[in-house]
Amino acid sequence: MKKNKGKVSSTAEKEFVFEFRAGKHNCVLKVPLQFPVQENISDLHGRLMLLHKIPCFVEIELKTSLSNFIEKETIQDFDREAELALQRLTTGEVDINQLTNAWAKSYAETTLEHARPEEPSWDEDFADVYHELIHSPASDTLLNLEHNYFVSISELISERDMEIKKLLERQAAEMDKVMQELGNTLSDQDVNAAAAQHFEAQQVLENKWASELKQVTGIQKQEYQEWVIKLHQDLQKSNNSSKINEEIKMQPSQLSEVADSGARLYEEQPQLEESFTIHLGAQLKTMHNLRLVRADVLDFCKHRRHGSSGAKLRRLQTALSLYSSSLCGLVLLVDNRVNSYSGIKRDFATVAKECTDFHFPRLEEQLEVVQQVVLYARAQRSSKQKDQPEVLRNGGDDKNKNVERNPSNILPGEFYITRHSNLSEVHVVFHCCVDDNVRSGNITARDPAIMGLRNILKVCCTHDITTITVPLLLVHDMSEEMTIPWCLKRAELVFKCVKGFMMEMASWDGGISRTVQFLVPQSISEEMFYQLSNMLPQIFRVSSTLTLTSKH
Repeated sequence: MKKNKGKVSSTAEKEFVFEFRAGKHNCVLKVPLQFPVQENISDLHGRLMLLHKIPCFVEIELKTSLSNFIEKETIQDFDREAELALQRLTTGEVDINQLTNAWAKSYAETTLEHARPEEPSWDEDFADVYHELIHSPASDTLLNLEHNYFVSISELISERDMEIKKLLERQAAEMDKVMQELGNTLSDQDVNAAAAQHFEAQQVLENKWASELKQVTGIQKQEYQEWVIKLHQDLQKSNNSSKINEEIKMQPSQLSEVADSGARLYEEQPQLEESFTIHLGAQLKTMHNLRLVRADVLDFCKHRRHGSSGAKLRRLQTALSLYSSSLCGLVLLVDNRVNSYSGIKRDFATVAKECTDFHFPRLEEQLEVVQQVVLYARAQRSSKQKDQPEVLRNGGDDKNKNVERNPSNILPGEFYITRHSNLSEVHVVFHCCVDDNVRSGNITARDPAIMGLRNILKVCCTHDITTITVPLLLVHDMSEEMTIPWCLKRAELVFKCVKGFMMEMASWDGGISRTVQFLVPQSISEEMFYQLSNMLPQIFRVSSTLTLTSKH
């Protein structure tokens, strides 16, 4: 029985007596029981049968008698406590007003009809309004405004980079002079002091620009959301609706005007792409699309300052599907630290900062939430492991040691998710942790990186992500040890594993058509690319093929 909150339940010992006949013998079982009984009746009955060697032919009778005894004695205890409570009430020991208030509060908190209605959320309201406007003639206006904000941020970032570059050049010249005077008029302490001053000056300048960018993006986000809400309200008014629609349709596209105005922000590189259609499934087959793409992983995230029609169409498609059941995801291979300070994480954070996110928190804020969740998960996992037998705990000594060094780090195969509305072709980024083992040639289908891909595909099935981009070789950059045999072996492993995972999708989502893009690094040769494209249809038994050579 459950104990009452705020009250210590008194326990009492009562004797359970059970009589039965075994042959010519009359047997009596007497067992003391503590009331209220906290354990399961079936477990108690099983122990009595085992400890006292009760014959099996009285098993059902014993259980029935035990259940009736416990129920009868428990009800009597409740009745006795109820009588005592009523006596305290009549004698004035309990305040009747306080008691009725407590009852009314408990009833109101646990009854649905008394529940407070949910207050409308600003994020949900804005999402509904944006989804309606982006599917209306106002979509072009929204994209133009977003592009103008992007250009403004890009110019601000260019000023920052130029100022930091000038500071570094000036500091390098000063350090050269200091090194020339070392041993003559200056000592090692003077060199260290100059280096410390330079570092402090760099930190001050970077913090200044980071604060300014944060302030500008915050203002842009507020202005944009308020403008979207106001535009929607104006369109809702019947008398102004047609006039506003005409103004929106007649407004010139600013994206096309920027194409020839300046140099391109990013150099375009030829992109190789080959598309396939497959049918997977045992009985009910599901059609899926596969693409093999040679490109840089951040090309799916970068906005372009020029106004090519392709860039605008991709941005429009991303905006149209932002609040839909057809989201686009990207797998980014990262180290075990949840931050954006080094490597591909820093490059991705730089791209994410180049355009204001008008719908979701900034990347830094999302990473802070992830860090807190990781710490909480580690604490929960540690508490559960302490309750396990020591034999089971010793099985994961290596993992436990890694976690104990820094509980905020994640393990290989684990991943965290960030949401974005300001990337070129991606809504969701899976930051999957991998270690140096992925650069070796001996990983298997049970490797943490492979199992991480399986879990990512499962999340895609449960959260309406219908397009996912996966690094085929489980690396973003090529190195000397990655020979042609290494690439072919790794590609074959990933192809076969992903095929198995996709066949599992039918049990995860009921058989929804999806698009899986296999990404290979830009440094892969065309010959290597076409060898991989010949391998894919052999493994997946492709239905049709479309080869494209295009510029991104």
